[in-house]
Amino acid sequence: MANKLAQFGNELHSGQRSFGFVPKRRLWLTIALALVVLAALVPVVRGGFNLGIEFRGGSEFTVSQVVDTDISIGQQAIADAAPEATDVRVTNIAAGTVRAQMSELTDDETLAVGQALQSAYGVSADQVTSSFVGPTWGAGVTRQALVGLVWFILLVMIGMALYFRTWKMSVSAIAGLIFTIVTTVGLYALIGFEITPSAIIGFLTVLSYSLYDTVVVFDKIRENTEGLEKRRDTTFAEQVNLAVNQTLVRSINTSIVGILPVGSILFIGALLLGAGTLKDLSLALFVGIIIGTLGTLFVAAPAYAALRLGEKGVREHTELVRRARQGQVEEGDEREDVDAQPAAPVMVTVHSVNLDSK
Repeated sequence: MANKLAQFGNELHSGQRSFGFVPKRRLWLTIALALVVLAALVPVVRGGFNLGIEFRGGSEFTVSQVVDTDISIGQQAIADAAPEATDVRVTNIAAGTVRAQMSELTDDETLAVGQALQSAYGVSADQVTSSFVGPTWGAGVTRQALVGLVWFILLVMIGMALYFRTWKMSVSAIAGLIFTIVTTVGLYALIGFEITPSAIIGFLTVLSYSLYDTVVVFDKIRENTEGLEKRRDTTFAEQVNLAVNQTLVRSINTSIVGILPVGSILFIGALLLGAGTLKDLSLALFVGIIIGTLGTLFVAAPAYAALRLGEKGVREHTELVRRARQGQVEEGDEREDVDAQPAAPVMVTVHSVNLDSK
């Protein structure tokens, strides 16, 4: 198995095996654009995101050292003590710990719900805690997250333009990041998971991972295309596609290394052991790492190729390579201007000379 994987990687690196990331760039970019549009429509169709209490505000109770963590017990207790409460959510957030969230309660309702939960789960008064979260706190978190996202994108664009010395790589990288964040958030909304501050942190972390993967691929593209104008055996599109294939195994391995610990936290810690507070962060990272890798392979690199293939110099070089392969240009010939018009025909007049007159 290991030998087959090594052989697979060697074939990708040498070009013996190749996947059409650049040749099928229009298909991948069209699919990516469709996914972004669908992901953006998901919260609109579903009536918004499933926001956590930190963003919508409300009352929260935490019951610890619970023997029977059946959430229906808490739901019934809240319904009996505060029938006016809306948006009631009772969840297990850890082993032996139940959390109940609902709309804002009055002081009397808060006292009644606390006593009802104490009696329902058979715990003492000091094992039930209550708190109130105002919606302004969530608004502040949202505003700071958006400000941080804007600064992140601006700094990424400037940094990549300076590092790679071309704005087209910056634009392509941002396209991959937008695909990653929009589809991740859209999938998150489609599943119906709650968006909490932990999930926001996960989304921002995913952007950093996706950017790292994109820089690795772009570095290889720059290496492969350096001095390409002097070659007649390969085109710019072929070298970009080769670079993506050469880094494909590395991207997959990096994703697997990132997914394994996050998946362990998600499936074992959050779902099996009931550490619900880790679910939001781990789910955002798990989904985002996978989509971030796809964004680099199917969006960022093909978008960069699409931007560069329209350049005059790249088109001229591609035409020279095509003509060289057809035997119309000798290997090592000086570069020709393929856009130049053919020379106009020259009229030659021949005058007859009478040699016998001399």
